Amino acid sequence: MSNDEQTSLVERKAQVLIKLRGYKRQKRIELKNAIGYYVTAPEGKALIFCVLEEGTVGVAYVNQLLKIIEGEQLKKAIIVIGGRYTQAAKKKATVNHIELIPQIFPAFNLFEHELVPKHEILSTEERETLLEKYRSEPYQLPRIKLSDPAILAIGAKPGDIVKIIRKSPTAGEHLAYRYVVPD
Repeated sequence: MSNDEQTSLVERKAQVLIKLRGYKRQKRIELKNAIGYYVTAPEGKALIFCVLEEGTVGVAYVNQLLKIIEGEQLKKAIIVIGGRYTQAAKKKATVNHIELIPQIFPAFNLFEHELVPKHEILSTEERETLLEKYRSEPYQLPRIKLSDPAILAIGAKPGDIVKIIRKSPTAGEHLAYRYVVPD
């Protein structure tokens, strides 16, 4: 795959991520080995950092992003790649609350497919109501892994409860709830 094709693929992944999470795109910047998208997220100003090079992404990219975060005083940062992350990069990103989007993240809106149901993260009030209704604790709900593509797409974190809305020919809608757990 040529570098231009890879660049467009990584950028498409970032654009899909922006759309799925409802971020407002502010501006695009070009760096030596990456492209950045400044966005407005619910948490505040954020940066989606697209690494253009194929192969392994190491700590150097995380450090480069950390300098930008400190200089711009960003609330959130996400790295999107076309390759893999080293263990050291994963660890440093986790410690600094940087979200890593894996290579397998789709470059299309997966919720547009007829077999993929709608996923929503429950608010604190909805969560309390649900747990009270069923007299249960979150860990007693069926689990869904953080690496699930739909969970990555909506930006859920471990400990969140996700409502899955499936279309049903007999019931109209079927609701299912899942507790998000780490991989």
